Amino acid sequence: MTQTTWSIGELADGTGVPVKTLRYYSDSGLLPVAGRSTGGHRRYGPDAWERIRLIRRLRALDTPIAAITQVVTGESSLGELVTTELEAVQDRLAALRWRQATLKALDDCSGEERLRRLEILARVQQLPQAHRTLTGHWGRELNGSMPDRRLDIMVAMLSPEPPADPAPATVLAYAELHLLIHTPGFTRWTRDHEEEMRNGPAFYAEIDEAAALTAAAVSRGLPPHAGDAVNAFVSAHARALRETDTPRSARSCTGWCRGRPASIRAWNATGAWSARSPRGAC
Repeated sequence: MTQTTWSIGELADGTGVPVKTLRYYSDSGLLPVAGRSTGGHRRYGPDAWERIRLIRRLRALDTPIAAITQVVTGESSLGELVTTELEAVQDRLAALRWRQATLKALDDCSGEERLRRLEILARVQQLPQAHRTLTGHWGRELNGSMPDRRLDIMVAMLSPEPPADPAPATVLAYAELHLLIHTPGFTRWTRDHEEEMRNGPAFYAEIDEAAALTAAAVSRGLPPHAGDAVNAFVSAHARALRETDTPRSARSCTGWCRGRPASIRAWNATGAWSARSPRGAC
């Protein structure tokens, strides 16, 4: 007579999985009971063998029991589980790379500098929240003076996404950006450019032109220098302020930058973040 059900002990003997583990699988819903013996003991059907094999293979990959349960109960497919687990692994790897870069940044200094770095690096160890902090700050600061499209561009520029494989200098730059937005008196766009906003569309069109010239220069590997990009930038601000575009207005722009060390630190941090140093741009 063909056997149609098996006891938990028989399953343990046939699969090498301890009885205690099989009982846990059964209690968790991974291994449904097909019936009971006359003595009230659990009996399992033919599909139990394949389920146990599948569970063991997925557990060998450290797949959580909850995720395995969704597969064996049909709530999700094996392919969906693999995709979800792969994304989770990638997130963990990104977190580990960020932690590695952080520790390298702390290892590459000593004394008071290590304590200073530790203080600012502690701000950016929860990456999703750290990014939301930046986007939230700039969204609030810029919202009153910019059209939506421009706001999105500026927030994206000022709130960079953490890279998948950061260098120690990158992590430090990101921490510096967070430190700056909490620094009292940090230059804020809406206050420092109130006059320029009188004719926002025209001003932004000229700034776009300056940005395009800057991007072209950067793509060619050119260092910061006087030229068309700087001239376009100065000209845009001069017209917005209703000043004549002269060497004097250029010097005024330079003085504006140099008189705001926090702003310079922000641009330098952004430059280190993107591996493009903007030092000397103002």
